[in-house]
Amino acid sequence: MRIALVSGEVSGDILGARLIQALKVHFPDAQFEGIAGPEMQAAGCVSLHDMERLSVMGFSEVIGRLWELLGIRKSLIQRWTDNPPDIMIGIDAPDFNLLLERKLHANGVRVAHYVSPSIWAWRQGRVKKFVGKLDLMLALFPFEASFYEAHKVPVAFVGHPLADEIPLHNDALAARKALNLPEAARLLAVLPGSRSGEIQRLGPHFLQAVATLHQNHPDWQFVTPLVNDKIAAKFKALHQQYAPEVPIHFIEGQSRTVMAASDQILMASGTAVLEGMLVGRPMVAAYAVAALTGWIITQLGMIKSPYYTLPNNLANECLVPEVMQEKLSPQALVDAVEAQFAETAEQAAYREQRFTEIHKTLKQDASRQAALAIKQLISKAG
Repeated sequence: MRIALVSGEVSGDILGARLIQALKVHFPDAQFEGIAGPEMQAAGCVSLHDMERLSVMGFSEVIGRLWELLGIRKSLIQRWTDNPPDIMIGIDAPDFNLLLERKLHANGVRVAHYVSPSIWAWRQGRVKKFVGKLDLMLALFPFEASFYEAHKVPVAFVGHPLADEIPLHNDALAARKALNLPEAARLLAVLPGSRSGEIQRLGPHFLQAVATLHQNHPDWQFVTPLVNDKIAAKFKALHQQYAPEVPIHFIEGQSRTVMAASDQILMASGTAVLEGMLVGRPMVAAYAVAALTGWIITQLGMIKSPYYTLPNNLANECLVPEVMQEKLSPQALVDAVEAQFAETAEQAAYREQRFTEIHKTLKQDASRQAALAIKQLISKAG
């Protein structure tokens, strides 16, 4: 058994590693290869290219790596057409994986896609790319499964692996002790993102906001988890530029434990916001793509969802304040964080209740369900 997988970012690497472990239950002698980060490689996947080269977002950001990305995709198509795996699984990274999957499917390779692109939110026309060109979509959210079923795309709702891994209740004091953080202080976690571009675009806004919050609330403390040395160096340099007077506890990795330790989180919008919801902490989410990308998205009317973040879309209401694109500024972040800090006990309890309800809905033993669906696909085709 030979299984190909392609992941393009940290969150996909985590999902892929859990999926590999679950697939080994059914295919203990399987060989795994593709594009993998450290988690997937540790689980046994041979990486043919550096995953970080795929970690770009937006139209203008891709241009600088376009020829490299095209070359990587061409090499994978050639490799897996000449020597087809039993199945190829694209994990998120839709702008890279969807065309790869279509090409391989046209060449007779069985393909599945894990993590639906957010077509319910923007670029809904992309659903046409799946009809008759994909053997299975593995959807993390129930509304996605309904969407694909309506468009005649084979789909299985598997739940979200993070909902399985994260307890329904997380002990803040235990997390603080584990990280050697102050046990009694008001603690704001600051998560500026896991990509270099995110640090560059969001870091100055976040740090200027932190500087103001430090002035307004000198008893607050701040903690930032940093995904690797490269990201740490970039963010620490920005810290010295924009908020050198603010002491920040820097933690190597362990972002989930940092979130659990916090009273409140200021974070880059993305999968981490879902993780913060599952941990059960109040959050403010922010994001901005490059100006050209933002202009294109706005001009083409590509965003269809009323919300940017997954918790808000899953709840169909604003549980997580969103500070996005042209609205992003240090003062807007300060205002959002302080407004959330001043909320009533009833507001806090309601948000916590809704977070728990969503958590239970997504808790489906996702990696196992995904592996079973893939096993059934392989068995059916075989």
